[in-house]
Amino acid sequence: MKSSFLHYLLVSLLVLAGGLLGCSPAGDEPRQTGEREAAVPAYGDIIVDGSIGDASNLIPLLSSDSTSHGIAALIYNGLVKYDKDLNIVGDLAESWVISPDGLVITFHLRPNVRWHDGHPFSAEDVLFTYRLTIDPRTPTAYAGDFLKVKKAEALDPLTFRVTYDKPFAPALMSWGSAILPRHLLAGQDITRTPLARKPVGTGPYKFKEWVSGQKIVLVSNPDYFEGRPYIDGYILRIIPDMATMFLELRASGIDRMNLTPLQYTRQTENPLFRNNFNKFRYLSFAYTFVGYNLRNPLFSDRRVRQALTLAIDKEEIVQGVLLGLGKPSTGPFKPGTWAYNPKVPTFPHDPAKARALLAEAGWKDRDGDGILDRNGQPFAFELLVNQGNEVRSKCAEIIQRRLAEIGISVKIRVVEWAAFVNDFINKRRFDATILGWTIPLDPDLYDVWHSSKTGPQELNFTSFKNEEVDRLLEQGRGTFDPKERKKIYDRIQEILAEEQPYTFLYVPDALPIVQARFRGIELAPLGISHNFIRWYVPRPEQRFIMTR
Repeated sequence: MKSSFLHYLLVSLLVLAGGLLGCSPAGDEPRQTGEREAAVPAYGDIIVDGSIGDASNLIPLLSSDSTSHGIAALIYNGLVKYDKDLNIVGDLAESWVISPDGLVITFHLRPNVRWHDGHPFSAEDVLFTYRLTIDPRTPTAYAGDFLKVKKAEALDPLTFRVTYDKPFAPALMSWGSAILPRHLLAGQDITRTPLARKPVGTGPYKFKEWVSGQKIVLVSNPDYFEGRPYIDGYILRIIPDMATMFLELRASGIDRMNLTPLQYTRQTENPLFRNNFNKFRYLSFAYTFVGYNLRNPLFSDRRVRQALTLAIDKEEIVQGVLLGLGKPSTGPFKPGTWAYNPKVPTFPHDPAKARALLAEAGWKDRDGDGILDRNGQPFAFELLVNQGNEVRSKCAEIIQRRLAEIGISVKIRVVEWAAFVNDFINKRRFDATILGWTIPLDPDLYDVWHSSKTGPQELNFTSFKNEEVDRLLEQGRGTFDPKERKKIYDRIQEILAEEQPYTFLYVPDALPIVQARFRGIELAPLGISHNFIRWYVPRPEQRFIMTR
């Protein structure tokens, strides 16, 4: 989200767009239903996506939400990217050379690439983006990887060289972050540029329109260096309620969305959906958690956090909310991947042990009202959930009930997505929250867990600080040997399990659905969106015409 941010970003885009990766619990194979036979590829038509949240800023440096990055991924390119089999391949870079000591990377850029306004792309744009990223005046959470750079140079219009003073394992993939146009941003205040709402990139789609709270419209780039996308238009409709979004899907108001477990298992098992849609199911590269604000004294004692995890029945949530479409989570990595540590403490549901730990920490029901208290303060807090996410709301209700059983009062607060992120999470105005992270393809967790990343709008929003974790995160980034990295990240997972800054709830199955007129969708380890520009609709089945 390459840097942890970019790994998180890349996978979040796959989740947003209906990517497919991993295995289904029902047979260790990705599941797809209702696929039609391929036809003759043709240009035309529009794909309409559904999203519960609007974008916040279409300059990727300044945004942290998946909607913004999902749109930006269609507009911008990095120097490198992952191919369908998770190999690093060129994007704006045609090739590169890494020095034997791993400290110097020389990128050779594609010739004849142009920005959407026709201006030539060059190494000066890459150098400008690097300098903008590390500029202390740029309010970004993603500077960390680029602060590792000792020297960056544009040797000529098509050659960019970067030098590190120490080995940095995510170095190459860190250059998969979006490159920005120097000719439009140089000398501007990045926080006030109109490009935040009217971006200009080099990618397969050009920006057309953004109506806040309603839709974002893109048109295909006929001069894209990898070839003109077959689908002429992309529309993201903002529909804050999943039930309403499903009705729009049923009525052909949208072509693609991510289903809830109930929608997947029951509401789409009928001839209408079998005949008109393709469904997919896979264990996602993502996890959902309860994050505790560690600046709140209620959560400062790890015995309390362990007790909260013991009181929550994860299996109940997986079976009752996800309808079995997922697995309980114990940490920040996907089960079955090389970085996952299966030996960490798991804290199975145990209310008696939870009560004992709380009593050790001084929390007892001294006045007989059923609520634990300490020094006259009742154990009561607010659990923040974003509007429109039915699954998280149901999780919150189960957590509320389970914590009440051990004497903790929880009030659930549901907040609209933009306010949730900007007014509560980014400003640290919350007690606890249910959220999710996508899981990086590289195990670098620096941006989420390092104590230096606790500032406003940065990703360590729970304010977790642990000296050993800091040291290990830094060590892991500087280690190329996979076996040594494995030991480092195993230990990090052990510490996170002991400290429980999150209650890691579950890894969900992703459940995307796509209208069946779209062909060319290819299942691969990276997902289904890796070849999105090659998706097409046969001419007799096309429904819409994109105006430019």
